[in-house]
Amino acid sequence: MKISLDVINQMDKQPMVDKLGWIFEHSPWIIEQAWEARPFPSSEQLMRQCRQIVERSELSRQLELICAHPDLGARLKMTEASVQEQQGAGLDQLTPEEYEAFQSCNQEYKDKFGIPFIIAVRGHDRQSILSNLRKRIDGDKEDERQVALAEIFKIAQLRMEDLIEGESLV
Repeated sequence: MKISLDVINQMDKQPMVDKLGWIFEHSPWIIEQAWEARPFPSSEQLMRQCRQIVERSELSRQLELICAHPDLGARLKMTEASVQEQQGAGLDQLTPEEYEAFQSCNQEYKDKFGIPFIIAVRGHDRQSILSNLRKRIDGDKEDERQVALAEIFKIAQLRMEDLIEGESLV
């Protein structure tokens, strides 16, 4: 069920964190800090504030955010949002061969970069995700950290668009 930006702007901190904290995978601290900047005239401004919080945070905090994301195609416990997003990309229907390819590539990526491979899966299918994963394995560590953050922002933006309706009257 969607919620209006005006309602969000009027929320106390904990209710806002409870309602929006899941947008950034297992990282409600971002919304907790964003609360201080209310009211937001638009959901874009709220997203911009969240992005600035992440970008200004320490490297260790950014890595915590990145590492909070599950491996794509894994059959592990995930947040409901991640489960739905991966289902939408067909990652819940991997053949045994595809599953093995994802596991192998995910492990190679993690071994090289120390973080999970992250991509906003909406608009992708399992073949395009695996293709992107294979290409990005050849990347640079710092570039991949930046790409991972950019993908996290895309994921959060899509989740926010699913949750928030309208602009603020403020």
